[in-house]
Amino acid sequence: MMIAAPDMKRRALGKGLDSLLPRVPSAAPSSPETEGGKPREIPLDQIDRNPFQTRSHINEEQLAELAASISANGVVQPILVRPLPNGRFQLIAGERRWRASELAKKATIPAILRQVSDEQAMEITIVENLQRADLNAMEQARAFERLSREFHMTQEQMAVRTGKDRATVANFLRILKLPASVQARVESGELSFGHARALLALEHAEEMEKAAQRVVALALSVRGTESYVQGLIHPERTAKKEPKPEPPVDPNVRAVQERLQRALGLKVHIEDNNGHGKVIIEYVQLEDFDLLLEQLAGE
Repeated sequence: MMIAAPDMKRRALGKGLDSLLPRVPSAAPSSPETEGGKPREIPLDQIDRNPFQTRSHINEEQLAELAASISANGVVQPILVRPLPNGRFQLIAGERRWRASELAKKATIPAILRQVSDEQAMEITIVENLQRADLNAMEQARAFERLSREFHMTQEQMAVRTGKDRATVANFLRILKLPASVQARVESGELSFGHARALLALEHAEEMEKAAQRVVALALSVRGTESYVQGLIHPERTAKKEPKPEPPVDPNVRAVQERLQRALGLKVHIEDNNGHGKVIIEYVQLEDFDLLLEQLAGE
């Protein structure tokens, strides 16, 4: 993988989840329904899905891999749940672990109980997913928009909560201005976050849609997309040449590229030569590099 790493300035993840997770007061009488800190085993069939979940897509192959790991080693990190009045529990954070445990045919799962309101549960779910950086670009954009709309957070407050730069938050919110068809391409992994930002330089939805179709058809890189878009905006400054398509890609290599793009949220290019080659991951700003490093290093 060819990455020219910039001077890294690591940032903390804001206030983190602990600031959003009120523990049960110590003065309250202890009971199974109000345990505050110690994980306990809860039957999977007594847990209801989180209605405030931000993630709309979970990679089934990755879920199967997690289920295999849970079958062999169990659940390493407990999920977060809150008790419901009917005696059941509602998931707050840890949906992938919960679903993978079901797939692994586990009867129970380790969970930590928290007493939180509907509003707190929603905020915790959104912030937890954003901090894990495992949402695709459109899911992240909608999560930020929800924090703004339902919790009246400023971009600065959202940045502090999730450990991202305010400019990054602003850029995610901007891609919600893309036409629905282009948003769908970003969500499917056909276009990366960088592609989406480049297309926003165009003024009209029709222009964005046509440009997105062209970018996908020619498999343009983010830089190539930026040049193409600038050519549309300022045709007098560029030679009137159609962008050249990149060489044909083996279908198996293309499938792997698309899988990596969905997982990383960045443009990926594989140069294969009979089993030898390079994997090139493109990023356009330091925040993208930070997220990539966290995912590859398992932090």
